[in-house]
Amino acid sequence: MRSQSMPRFARMIGTAMQTKGYDVDYWAPQAHAHALFQHTRLAKWAGYVDQYLIFPLQVKVRLMKQAPDTLYVLCDQALGPWVPLVRHLPHVVHAHDLLALRSALGHIPQNPTSATGRLYQRYIRWGFQRAQHFICVSQRTQADLVEHGLVRAQTSRVVYNGLNYPYKPVPRQQAIQMLERAGLTGSAQGMILHVGGGQWYKNTVGIIHLYARYAARHAEPLPLWMVSPHPSSAETLAALAQVPPQGRIHFYQGIDNAALEAAYSVASAFLFPSLAEGFGWPLVEAQACGCPVITTNDAPMNEIAGPLASYLPLLQAGEDLRPWAEHGADALETVLTQDDHEQRQRRVAWAAQFTTHSAIERYLSIYQSVFANSTQAQVTA
Repeated sequence: MRSQSMPRFARMIGTAMQTKGYDVDYWAPQAHAHALFQHTRLAKWAGYVDQYLIFPLQVKVRLMKQAPDTLYVLCDQALGPWVPLVRHLPHVVHAHDLLALRSALGHIPQNPTSATGRLYQRYIRWGFQRAQHFICVSQRTQADLVEHGLVRAQTSRVVYNGLNYPYKPVPRQQAIQMLERAGLTGSAQGMILHVGGGQWYKNTVGIIHLYARYAARHAEPLPLWMVSPHPSSAETLAALAQVPPQGRIHFYQGIDNAALEAAYSVASAFLFPSLAEGFGWPLVEAQACGCPVITTNDAPMNEIAGPLASYLPLLQAGEDLRPWAEHGADALETVLTQDDHEQRQRRVAWAAQFTTHSAIERYLSIYQSVFANSTQAQVTA
């Protein structure tokens, strides 16, 4: 699999559990058949053989050799096809977001799914429906498991993600110098900031239209920094053409955590009006640096950003962008003129609850509870 975030998540949990004295083993499909055909048209199908034929057989063999005091942790609900292999054993499934499933079910018109994609998502759902214990990154994900995943679990608990970098406010002059050393100049007067991966749900086109409305009101508007991939779609390029001449939009990639921390600290406002999220890491990162946040008044964005953010209505599919962008520009103007030091301190305090340490402690508590209850149930049976 090409995913990088889930292996990192698994290693983070595993390393933490090892420091607490637990033995940890990582199981994942390996490239056996794929290695033989990786440079041919059969590579994708060979990968399926590794995942869905060879790996389940390996798991069944390994299960026969495992000690009885073993808990099986599936680090993503997308690993649903393998849940039935351990459903009769103590297990926990981490659920991050159900955007792919919701898209496959036709609930997100902005992200149409192919026929094979729809079948695959139903296959994943068929698998994770057999799990009995879940840990969700947000209340929205927890609700989606029931509504769209049709899950009827014994337990489902919410544990918010912790920041994977200790973001904090950086003194303004120091932050400007850090950005200049990173080759990011022109930040002395501040900027409007967005951080995202460019996916459909990040609402890149909406952000550009919002900025265009704001820039049209000023002779020297603040620049917009888009820490996201450079635009390529026709829709995004058309939106950029609507930005007035005095407006300035810069796209950046490959910014490390230290430079990003400096950008959050200097930014006058953080724009994050997503159409959907599983969690929304940048919302916490920005507030940890004191930066004012403008995001969408929909879960989980309003759940994670909390009472200190400014909110825009969710942009619906097919909705006229102009009124929404005009409203967003009004909200941006308010934030730029009303922010103060006390509010920045309150944002830092809000973000302080999202720590990796607290998340790990909650994971461990749930793991122990699930294992104890599962073992007791087996003894009773």
